[in-house]
Amino acid sequence: MPQSESHFLTSESGSLAPILAVMLIPMCAALGISVDYNAAVATRASMQNALDAATLSITTLPTGTTLADRQVKLQESFAANSGQGTAKLDSFVVAADGTASITASARFAMPTNFMQIAHVDTVQIGVASAVRKRPALVQTTFKVDLVSGYWDKIMTLYGTKFGETAANPLMKITYVYNKFGDPKGYGTSTVYTVNGATSTKVQEQKCTTRTVLSFSNLPTGAITQVSGGRRYLTTCTNTMYPANGAGAVIDVSQMDVLYLQMDVPSAQQPKLKSNDANTSNRLYIDGVEVANGKLVDIFTAVPCGQPSKQAWEDGGTTVPAPVSNADFFYTVTGKCDFNQRPSQTVLTQ
Repeated sequence: MPQSESHFLTSESGSLAPILAVMLIPMCAALGISVDYNAAVATRASMQNALDAATLSITTLPTGTTLADRQVKLQESFAANSGQGTAKLDSFVVAADGTASITASARFAMPTNFMQIAHVDTVQIGVASAVRKRPALVQTTFKVDLVSGYWDKIMTLYGTKFGETAANPLMKITYVYNKFGDPKGYGTSTVYTVNGATSTKVQEQKCTTRTVLSFSNLPTGAITQVSGGRRYLTTCTNTMYPANGAGAVIDVSQMDVLYLQMDVPSAQQPKLKSNDANTSNRLYIDGVEVANGKLVDIFTAVPCGQPSKQAWEDGGTTVPAPVSNADFFYTVTGKCDFNQRPSQTVLTQ
């Protein structure tokens, strides 16, 4: 044996080989832990994204969906978005005002590769998600209060469903002037619900005007006017269909966009729209005229559970003007609830 090799093997001053052999084990373990750790971080991020998407998905289910069905949908959506492990619906609570609060979590025992050297076979990964969904307008009810003017006109509620682009009529109110000649002018207003090509009458208000010698013994709700020495007396009768009906009750829970349009063929501006900044200022909401250049969101203009008194100035008077100058008065009431409007859904965790 060469002398150098013999000296290396018999040397008592130390050797690098045993030291390297001993150090190799923790170095490999550290490298393995790093690889498994990075894999766990990536898996957790993927699970978080999948759980967020799954939690949002169950907020679009109908209000009456059972918790068990929501759990099934949660897991299906979680898996479809590449989530690993099991997703769990921890809570689903709808408050009295319709706000829905949802919490969900997911767990996964990720198998390790290199960490098994240290007898660590799996790493537990957990994620959580929380969503709050506010109540939104799901139903509107329109009822005519009083309409006047020498111009015939039609007010229509248009709606566009989620995923669609075409706006369709949902409700319309027609007004026909009675041509009696009194200063303000009154006529017959008819309210309809609209479903495709079918219009269903739900209210008719017929106003009749005559001249009288005096305003004594006036009937309840009578409207009096004086012009050129003549006294005009107008009385209006309301007929509901059915008799105990509330007006035009419209389901808007599936609508992404809502707007009101008034068609006044004889006016200088024959088409007034709540979502047109050039004409929306002819709309009054609870006595307040809409500001110039402002678009009106019907979803917020109709209050939840309370009546809103609204009106249109049909074009005969220059605006701004007091609401008393308006011609088309109606009451609209909204019903709000937890519903399928994704625009009302926000992640809170």
